[in-house]
Amino acid sequence: MGKKLKLPAEKIRRLVPEMGACSASDMITVEGKDVGWMCRVEPENAEDSGWRFLTGQESHDYLDNPDNHGIYDVNTICNYDRSIIPFLHAPPGTAYERDPGTGVFVKVPFQ
Repeated sequence: MGKKLKLPAEKIRRLVPEMGACSASDMITVEGKDVGWMCRVEPENAEDSGWRFLTGQESHDYLDNPDNHGIYDVNTICNYDRSIIPFLHAPPGTAYERDPGTGVFVKVPFQ
């Protein structure tokens, strides 16, 4: 049995051009929380955009469990949180974190 995603497939609209796949936490796709941290790594293959999306609330134990995240089209994650769209053309080696006071993404050191 698959995961019950917060947004059903019929609610997903094309918001950005095809960019490839990304990794996202179930806290975003299943629980419906906003993206709080995102980074772009060097893509692992031709289908990978390099983007990784988290809420910033995930523990190390949570992240170590592969059942707690999945691979999605970048456009799908844009449907969960449109505020990520202006940052999607950042190069690999870039990371952003949502400022808890303003709700605005700020560039942070890539780790």
